[in-house]
Amino acid sequence: MTQVDFIHVQKFLSGVDYPATKDQLLEHGKRQGADKQAMEALKRLPEKEYDGPNAVSKALAGS
Repeated sequence: MTQVDFIHVQKFLSGVDYPATKDQLLEHGKRQGADKQAMEALKRLPEKEYDGPNAVSKALAGS
């Protein structure tokens, strides 16, 4: 995933209370109106708890 894609996903994760699980990130993205591209990226995240946006960025870069 490119930096631009990550910024696109983060736009829909604004306001997330970290730490957050993959399921919490998916639910928040859905509530924020995340588009298909962003939701697909979030679905590729490993099942774990993320302590902040940087952790999500690193996980997305590896997916």
